[in-house]
Amino acid sequence: MAKKVSTSVNITPLHDRVVVKADAAEQKTAGGIIIPDTAKEKPQRGTVVAVGGGKKDEPMTVKTGDSVLYGKYAGTEISIEGADYLIMRESDILAIL
Repeated sequence: MAKKVSTSVNITPLHDRVVVKADAAEQKTAGGIIIPDTAKEKPQRGTVVAVGGGKKDEPMTVKTGDSVLYGKYAGTEISIEGADYLIMRESDILAIL
């Protein structure tokens, strides 16, 4: 059974997929230098906002609201109602924080 964290995200991922809201990238370095958007690294940390029902023999480990670490190039970027999200397989998630 699919779970959603809030009604603002109107998407239900299928099977072993999850929808993650990436955390904001750092705006400044430790020395106070402002980094332009083109030079920022893609964040590898986010919050799970929707979870699929899992595979037949493998229930989902993550749940909505979990803070997770994922691979640098994991997932597909999607935009829903002006907000950016990543949709990825649960196996692309490296750790739950």
